[in-house]
Amino acid sequence: MALTVLKGNIVSAPALGELAITEHGYLAAEDGKIIGVFPALPEAYAAAPVEDWGDALILQSFADLHLHAPQYPMMAMGMDLPLLDWLAAYAVPTETRCADEGYARELYRRLAHDLVKNGTTRVSIFSSLHRPATLILMEELERAGVRGYVGKVNMDRNGGERLQETTEESIRETLRWLEECQDFRGLKPILTPRFTPSCTDALMAFLGKLARERDLPVQSHLSENRAEMELVGRLHPDCRQYWETYAKFGLWKEGTLMAHCVHSDRRERDAMRSAGVTAVHCAASNNALCSGIAPVRVMLNEGVKVALGSDVAGGDRLSLFDGVAMTLRASKDRRILDHWETEALTVPEAWYLGTSAGAEYFGDAPGFAPGNPLHAMVLDDSALPGAGELSVRQRFERCVYYRQENAIRAVWSEGKKVYAA
Repeated sequence: MALTVLKGNIVSAPALGELAITEHGYLAAEDGKIIGVFPALPEAYAAAPVEDWGDALILQSFADLHLHAPQYPMMAMGMDLPLLDWLAAYAVPTETRCADEGYARELYRRLAHDLVKNGTTRVSIFSSLHRPATLILMEELERAGVRGYVGKVNMDRNGGERLQETTEESIRETLRWLEECQDFRGLKPILTPRFTPSCTDALMAFLGKLARERDLPVQSHLSENRAEMELVGRLHPDCRQYWETYAKFGLWKEGTLMAHCVHSDRRERDAMRSAGVTAVHCAASNNALCSGIAPVRVMLNEGVKVALGSDVAGGDRLSLFDGVAMTLRASKDRRILDHWETEALTVPEAWYLGTSAGAEYFGDAPGFAPGNPLHAMVLDDSALPGAGELSVRQRFERCVYYRQENAIRAVWSEGKKVYAA
């Protein structure tokens, strides 16, 4: 029996809009599973070694449910272009480089380290269409302690000469990849049609059949950009809305992740709620590429599942501290554009979306609930002005927007310490 006991100011999000704060409390885990949060250490654990973090904050780590691993080198590039132009000018040429396995190894080792360094321990992540590089990505994420889903991208049209498979290649390489990735402990495959314009009907039909036969989850993009939506309409004139291009092939189901959903109207949102599809809100990318402002408050009010994604590299920050802050800013912009009729998100609500909502996708209860695997980080704000004069709640809310250099001191993933500053 391995016991982990962390002492500090423990803050978690047990429900949307709620914070659970235990000042100078104890977070205990046994064999990587949370036992509980205690104001005083129970007698049963009195002999356990305690990592005392003093006045630091002990927080849930992040779950990033949408990012593009091969785009990491071009983060914060081309931010003056709309989506389709940006994909052609930046994303496609950058992703082609992952055909070089040595390059992919170096890149993905760096990305995996930077994820845990920034407090992200669970992901649903796009690789490129290259099978060997996708396996390398899974190896490096597992080595770093990142858990979750990895997808080999499928695209047999509209990728140009440099980034496109034939339908037969895509099918063959996907099946081979699924066989080769069975031994990973903390990472699982997720089917990843890049988006509808990138996949022929034959490829989409194959992926839908595969999802059904092997009970595999699906990730893709939905209603991100008006020009993208018009292209989808031309390619699928039989479909009234974007989501139906996934539904008709069996890809619209419980556990499907759809990034962006900026322009999803009531009918599309109803389809998401009914099917159990999760909308992954990527506020930084939606802003940078001028796609729009997703109606997150409306989605939540209507019962649609929502979580957060950094969307590197359309998003220009890997840290979901910045992702949570951008989510808050976007919700205020949405409120203004809606003539003050839509309530902006609060800090506890946005924090829930970046932590507990994503963790729920992996089967966890919200917050530091007993039985959850320990995913946590320690944040030091002692060097910030006024740190000793603020309440723990005030300090927590400030850390979303403003952090000292090297604020994250340690990170745990499934009970294992994976980063120490």
